Order: sequence, then C-alpha cells, then structure tokens
Amino acid sequence: MRASVVWMVLTMAAAVLQHCSSGGGDHSSHPDMISELPGQPPVGFRQFAGYITVDESKERALFYYFAEAEGDPLSKPLVLWLNGGPGCSSVGVGAFSENGPFRPSGQMLVRNEYSWNREANMLYLESPAGVGFSYSADDSYYGRVDDRLTARDNLVFLRRWFSKFPRYKDRDLFIAGESYLMVQFNKRRNVFNLKGIALGNPVLEFATDFNSRAEFLWSHGLISDSTYRVFSSACNYSRYVSEYYRGSLSPVCSRVMTQVTRETSRFVDKYDVTLDVCISSVLSQSKILAPQQVAERIDVCVEDETVNYLNRKDVQSALHARLDGVSRWSVCSSVLEYDFLNLEIPTINVVGSLVRAGIPVLVYSGDQDSVIPLTGSRTLVQRLAEELGMKTTVGGWTQVYGNALSFATIRGASHEAPFSQPERSLVLFQAFLRGNPLPETF
Repeated sequence: MRASVVWMVLTMAAAVLQHCSSGGGDHSSHPDMISELPGQPPVGFRQFAGYITVDESKERALFYYFAEAEGDPLSKPLVLWLNGGPGCSSVGVGAFSENGPFRPSGQMLVRNEYSWNREANMLYLESPAGVGFSYSADDSYYGRVDDRLTARDNLVFLRRWFSKFPRYKDRDLFIAGESYLMVQFNKRRNVFNLKGIALGNPVLEFATDFNSRAEFLWSHGLISDSTYRVFSSACNYSRYVSEYYRGSLSPVCSRVMTQVTRETSRFVDKYDVTLDVCISSVLSQSKILAPQQVAERIDVCVEDETVNYLNRKDVQSALHARLDGVSRWSVCSSVLEYDFLNLEIPTINVVGSLVRAGIPVLVYSGDQDSVIPLTGSRTLVQRLAEELGMKTTVGGWTQVYGNALSFATIRGASHEAPFSQPERSLVLFQAFLRGNPLPETF
C-alpha cells in the first residue's frame, strides 16, 4: 500500500474509561492553547495543540491539534478525525490539506471557507506514535505496531484528553476518518456520548474493496482490455497485496502488477485520476492523461506546502510540538513498521454491530479514487443492509437504509474527498451531524 493511503483506528472500550468531571473552566489559560499560528489570518475561534502521554513507562505520547468551532463552540458537537496509512498524519493531511480551518500557501496560511469547524469542534489526532509529531522514546515500539496496540493507545488518549478538556466529555461525539477502519465498540457506550461515525473511502472487507480496483481502472480507460482480464483472473489485487506483505510474491503476480503499473504510468495518481499535476509533489506524481475541468481551483501541491510549513521551527513552537527520533516532520512515517496484514481483518461486521446498536454510520466515497473505489464500498454496504433486513428509503447518489446506515458518492472527489471537493463534502458533513436527510445529489 502506498504511504498516503489512510486508515482510521478507534476503540470504544468504555469499561476502562474513568469518569471525568463535566465541569469546565474557559480554557483561557490552558497550557496547550495556541496564541497564533505563524502567517495565519485573524480568526474568532480558539486553537489548541500538544501531547497526551499514553504510556509513562515507555515515554509514548500522541500529538493532537484541536480547532474549536466557529461561533458558540459550547453548542456544537465534538468530532475526532483520524487519518492513517497506516502511518500518515491527521494533522498534516486532515487539518492542513482537507477539512481544517487553514491551508498553507507559501509562508502564509489561508482560510478554508469550507472548514468543518464551521459545524463542529474538530480534534485531529496523529496516531500511532511515530506518525507526525507523535513519538515513543522506546524505539523498539516502532517495529511491532498493529491495530490492537493503536486502538489501545487511542482509547487512553481520548480518556486523558477529556480530563484535559472536561467541558467536552459529555458533548455529542462523532468519529470521522478515511480508508482503513478498525473499530472496537463496547455497548456501554453511554460513557462516550457517541452519536455517529463517518467513513470516507474505507477498507471494509479486504478482497471486495481491493479487487474493485481492476474494474475502476479499466472503466476509466487506464488499462487495456487484456490487462483488465489478467488483473481480474490471473492475479487480482487482493492476492498481490497478500503475497507482497508476506514476502512471497509469485512470478505471475509480479508480471501482472508490472503491466498494470506500466499502463497506468507514474503520471496517474491512484488517489484521484482527474486532478492536474504537481510535478514536485513527493506523494502525488501527476494526476491524469487528460485532466477534466473542476469548479474550484485545487492546490494539488498542498502536501508540499504542508511539509514545508510544519517543518518551520516557529510553527513547531507555536504548536507546542517537537521532533523526537526524526530530523524532519513528514506526512507519512519513515520509522513505523506497521503490520499491514491487519488489512485483511474485515470490519464490515463491526459496522453492522454499530448499526444494530443504533449508532448511525455514513460511508462515503469520492468517485475518482481507484485505491478504494466506490463500487466495492457500495456493494458491501448494500450487502450489509440486506443482512440487517434494512430497506432502502432513499436512492440515487445517496443510498439510505432505515435510519442508521447510509452510503453516499461525492461527485468529482478523490480518496481525500474534503481536499478535492470541499463544498460538497461540507454539505454531506452538515447533514450527517444534524441528522438531516442526505442531499439527493452533490
């Protein structure tokens, strides 16, 4: 998997959550409060950033960035946002490239008029340790990271973050993120006031999600008929990934993937096959053979801008951040050795358990993403709805099943939908938070 694939990890093991006071204070002298980020325009909301220690003996700490909602934050919900990779930054990708209040532009920050903190208090977590500014003083930790350990650390983080910000403890909580999801949920959910989960282009079931790539590439004219046939039969993508991460790549899979790579070429970005090129980008080589026009101007080099911005010493000082064990901040970790075979663990059944418990789940897909194409996600959500005996109540660009399971396609969006289609993504987010019907087209 390429490093900019993102994943979402959270555990809701409420049994270990200690009760936090719901009292408050105004946080006016909070040690993690950001006075101002270098180059930022004036804003009317507060920002916080810093560390939560999740293991004192190993000196392991997770970094967060928190942007309170614009206008009356006390009346608005809390959203925990998680990117992944495994190993990529929620601060660098989510906050500064997708749905946060600012985006870097040269030496300055510019306002994102479609920031999700217009609707909610946004908490971005860099997880696991080794990602972004999060760190472990014990280097041996980096070589044995998996979903279980990441989920445990995330729970400790959330519990201790609520102790640091007690006014948010009883707030409506939503969890949102992209690509790779692993959720453990304890039915004693009343300890967390969990109101919903939104999953963007998620890996719900390894084979179905990954094997939808061949049809996507073929239907978009990126691979030939003959390559589509062998990519669907001789060696499909789930088989290739499974062999690759087990260190047992077969000759046939090697040949098939060489052919697929040659035809799609390094000048097509798998995460959005329609955007223009950022020649210098580390993570985004080029973006299509024949670019389509889009309504908004998209800065396809925002990842490079973010890397430059977050590596400035004055920015790190303002964020109360430091580098530990690495010389530079990077979008995706260079030290983490994640157990990629965790990708094979299905999560669609966990989504089903959430829906059965009455927790609304929204699955949304950018329709220009070939990494986790919309066809696989739509198939899995439809299958789950049938298993749960849920009837379709709305059809079209959005499919709504009963009152707790929804699937939506965001037109013209990439794997990172709020980056490439910020206005449409915000419309979807607003409807989800408010429990309103999803728009029929967007």
